[in-house]
Amino acid sequence: MAWKDALKERQNIVLATSSKDGNPRAIVVVSLGFIDGKLLIGACLMKKSLENIKENNKVSIVAIKDGEYYRIDGEATIYSDGKYLEIAIRKSNPPLPKAAIAIDIKEVFDLDKEKKVF
Repeated sequence: MAWKDALKERQNIVLATSSKDGNPRAIVVVSLGFIDGKLLIGACLMKKSLENIKENNKVSIVAIKDGEYYRIDGEATIYSDGKYLEIAIRKSNPPLPKAAIAIDIKEVFDLDKEKKVF
């Protein structure tokens, strides 16, 4: 699937979160690829985004690959220890993550074609 190529390991993607009060936050992060069917991200320098995920686990991602744009919506879980954090540390460059974010993808939209593709 083309949209999965946009989320391959080492791809820059935009992660958008929102506090429970609706205050948005968008940051550029590096995809660590898929583990157990979930998108993995290392949480290095993202204090406010982690706070937002703790309050509201719904996230949105914008990914671009070869001129194709996708919006990926999902639910995030933070792991401060265990398998996902160990994988995130192994796949990351300094600064090393203090937590891992695993995103269960719920919907994918092709923004150019204006249609749901997953």
